[in-house]
Amino acid sequence: MDRHPFPSRAPSGRMDREILAGLVERVTFHNPDNGFCVLRVTVRGLRELATVVGHAATISAGEWVTASGEWVTDRTHGKQFRAQFLKTSAPATPEGIERYLGSGMIRGIGPIYARKLVQAFADKVFDVIETHPHRLREIEGIGEVRARRIADAWSDQKMIRDIMIFLHGHGVSTARSVRIFKTYGTDAIQVMSENPYRLARDIRGIGFKTADTIAMKLGFDRQAMLRARAGIGYALSEATDDGHCGLPLDELLALAERLLEIPVELVRAALDLELADGSVVADRVGETDCIFLAWLYHAEHGIAERLHMIATQRLPWRDIDASRAIPWVEHRIRLTLAESQRTAVQLALATKLLVITGGPGVGKTTIMKAILQILAVRTARILLAAPTGRAAKRLSETTGLEAKTIHRLLEINPRTGGFRRDAEHPLECDLLVVDEASMIDVPLMHALTKAVPDHAALLVVGDVDQLPSVGPGQVLADLINSERVRTIRLTEIFRQAASSQIVAAAHRVNRGDLPDLAPAGPQGDFYFVPAEDPEMAAARIVELVRNRIPRSFGLDPVHDIQILSPMIRGRVGTRSLNLDLQAVLNPSGAPKVEKFGWGFAPRDKVMQIENDYDRDVYNGDIGFIEAVDAEAGEIRVRFDGKEVEYGAADLDALVPAYAVTIHKSQGSEYPAVVIPVLIQHYAMLQRNLLYTAITRGKRLVVLVGDRKAIAVAVRNVPGRRRWSKLRDWLAGMPQRR
Repeated sequence: MDRHPFPSRAPSGRMDREILAGLVERVTFHNPDNGFCVLRVTVRGLRELATVVGHAATISAGEWVTASGEWVTDRTHGKQFRAQFLKTSAPATPEGIERYLGSGMIRGIGPIYARKLVQAFADKVFDVIETHPHRLREIEGIGEVRARRIADAWSDQKMIRDIMIFLHGHGVSTARSVRIFKTYGTDAIQVMSENPYRLARDIRGIGFKTADTIAMKLGFDRQAMLRARAGIGYALSEATDDGHCGLPLDELLALAERLLEIPVELVRAALDLELADGSVVADRVGETDCIFLAWLYHAEHGIAERLHMIATQRLPWRDIDASRAIPWVEHRIRLTLAESQRTAVQLALATKLLVITGGPGVGKTTIMKAILQILAVRTARILLAAPTGRAAKRLSETTGLEAKTIHRLLEINPRTGGFRRDAEHPLECDLLVVDEASMIDVPLMHALTKAVPDHAALLVVGDVDQLPSVGPGQVLADLINSERVRTIRLTEIFRQAASSQIVAAAHRVNRGDLPDLAPAGPQGDFYFVPAEDPEMAAARIVELVRNRIPRSFGLDPVHDIQILSPMIRGRVGTRSLNLDLQAVLNPSGAPKVEKFGWGFAPRDKVMQIENDYDRDVYNGDIGFIEAVDAEAGEIRVRFDGKEVEYGAADLDALVPAYAVTIHKSQGSEYPAVVIPVLIQHYAMLQRNLLYTAITRGKRLVVLVGDRKAIAVAVRNVPGRRRWSKLRDWLAGMPQRR
């Protein structure tokens, strides 16, 4: 594959932040849940009404608004002022007061009563409502009940305005101010004044760093015990981002000291208080003293207890004669099972808790189909689940039975993030099959095991050699390594898969051998494209996706081809490649919403990067933008046939997905994958990372980079362990039968 020219990239820029003030003539749109609003404002010096886009807890025509932000030009809706901060105040003119009161903002006052009030009290009307509400009864039609209702509603509005002024005064953006107000209501100022670190615990999207910044502006001392205690949880939460459930004591003290920039003695004192309070737990992993977040510690223990309970109960079906059932199912599925597959089927029919692991092409799907066919004849109630929507869809396609995401199976409650299915309301099944188990983290496994009834059997299927879960823990590895859960490890590659260069390359990498990088023929499915440096690699990736793969293999460049990069940053990281690919694959891009450094336009490929229970979309789900309302800052995305709407304040949950990280690709398969592997990725080059990336491709895998980097990845077995106690808990179970 020859060299290709570099892609062109459009320059980007932004204007200086400025201040705008004026009278709100019309509220075009306001979302009370997140505060997002589109306003039409009379601004002194402008001939036409200005469109202002921002956030406000409440907003009404007639109010005076002061906004800090920048002017932008939207291709569809023209010039508009995008506000980072939006401050409102009551109107001062009789006309503004009448419009404000008549807007419905104050319960009990409509346009007619607004006119009467202004006629009676002129610009003193707000003073009357606030300090002399009995005088409202001077207006015909306003009695004692209505007067009291008007006074109470005004008090509520004034409280909201005071809270927003307080938050703005301490550097909190309007969007975050709305979230804080929605969470704490009229107690917001008290909560923040007493313990601003509660924000990180209580409000999605506000982490410790944001809460710490607010605390500093409120005058909290950097060495305050409140900050040190919150910092213990922050340090452990940072560790969960690396997959840990806890940390060795010495590592935690050093990490907290570095993150908080306070003396280690203060960290120790804060840790003692957190231990006494039960927020964290001290225990040992092997011979190492560790500290755990309490909820993760109890979740791991809960998993072990539930698995022990499940494993020791009787089978939910009568004994099955495998010597007769296996030949019957072979005839049914028109396949002859290998000896290793027969053993796996036989064990699954006779075991309450079983793990099946192995790489691509070793027959995991065939085994599942055989087990399910046999048990269906016994009228066993069977449920199938996988961690992601794509993995569940693939499981349905391969087995012919309905499969759900684990979240959907457990019936997630969007308001709380909890599950309806639990120990009190268990799943109704005799067998639960869970696929792609390497992706399941500790919190999700805990929720799942609680919902499995004691009598049911549990079959866990996955490839333990892939990357572990993004979330904390290493559930599948701990189940296997505990040596207390019966496990079948499949290694034989079967005839149909043996002809695939993708499968051969994956297994070579997993064994620690270099894949065959020699030029492949026209019928090949695994290719290597050399690139000497990141710029050359980026150019070749764009050319591959835009022209060469679609032309040679008939694949759609957006829907069928996925770039999988080891990193987010760098010239061939996901951020840079997404800009390149978006420019060539969706160049028109109108209308467009720009947010968080990205532009979102119809037909763009996007990924959800956090679980959103309200919208029923989850971390790693890929969708395509159907429509964009640039004026309202809203977009509509289609995820596997389901349409989901996003407001401007919610767009931080989406990123372009022409290129995604290898970690984010877990549980998914794509017709074609292109994988940049360069020495600049040195910190991320690991065997299980490359192995996971290669196994994501179904019809085509292309490595782009240099041979040295591939060799580094193959040799580099991850040495850093995940600190988790699940293996210890499981090892304490009675020896498996």
